[in-house]
Amino acid sequence: MIELLSALWLGILTSISPCPLATNIAAVSFLSKKVNHPRAVFLSSIAYVLGRMVTYTVIGSVIIASLVSVPSIANFLQIYLNKVIGPILIIVGLFLLDIIKFAAFSLSLSHERQNKLAESGAGGAFLLGMLFALSFCPIAAALFFGSLIPLALNSKIGIVHPFIYGIGTGIPVAIFALGIVFGLKSFSKWFRKTAKLELWARKITGVIFLVVGIYFVWSHILINIF
Repeated sequence: MIELLSALWLGILTSISPCPLATNIAAVSFLSKKVNHPRAVFLSSIAYVLGRMVTYTVIGSVIIASLVSVPSIANFLQIYLNKVIGPILIIVGLFLLDIIKFAAFSLSLSHERQNKLAESGAGGAFLLGMLFALSFCPIAAALFFGSLIPLALNSKIGIVHPFIYGIGTGIPVAIFALGIVFGLKSFSKWFRKTAKLELWARKITGVIFLVVGIYFVWSHILINIF
């Protein structure tokens, strides 16, 4: 249960991180301008959320299934995963604390194509969500590849984690979409304030990752040396 809640929290933290947050706000606001009826706005927004969720679920599931299906890799993970997780968590923790930085893959989409997708209804919004999800900002990449995947590989039900993570990424966006549907004009400003919440949440998560990573390094590596 704790593992699934961790996957959910990683998804929420990813969604409210600066780069994905800005992308989600822009996308939902963009969709609301292209569709006049509130119900259609909500359906398009949910389709956008589902597009992101499906992308994260498919990518995560394929990676996990591929790693555990190859005998040599599966044996390596079974023997060394606990030793590898510690350093990975420490690196991700340092990244979340802005001590180290790296560039991640970015997928650009022309404004004209965004217009066509937004104007094509729920199907286009779904595809838009999938494409935006493939644009991994550094924080999103660190949380997904550096935290979620190792967490899933260390679990007996790891294949479920990407799906739970995807749900987490969709929760803040769905709330924002509801705000637009019900005409809460100040909702956009309030939602942007979550950037401040994200900063504290990211720092706290970074510290937790460091502590847990150090524990794994001590209990699975250093203790055998000393």
